[in-house]
Amino acid sequence: MSDPPDDTGPPDRGKHTPVHGAAPTPTWATWREALRVIAYGPHLRRTTLIALLVGTVLFCINHLDVVVRGDASTSVWVKSVVTYLVPFCVANAGLLIASRRGR
Repeated sequence: MSDPPDDTGPPDRGKHTPVHGAAPTPTWATWREALRVIAYGPHLRRTTLIALLVGTVLFCINHLDVVVRGDASTSVWVKSVVTYLVPFCVANAGLLIASRRGR
């Protein structure tokens, strides 16, 4: 005896199914909604962690020698901050690309 046919149709690959009653992952269509997606707790934690990890590697490659020598100027410190902001922005751009709703 065979199983009854599954008439639920193909899976909707554009939506994430909540696990154990959790809220669905937010998506966006307007810039206001995009800011909510970025500020969504789990997303913000992940993009911040990515920025800290990648930013630290880039900081060590680009600025650590100057800081250790004691020659860090204001310019070096500003560049250091940007070194962490760039991976944060890139991680959020990827998040927004993945979570955008169709028009």
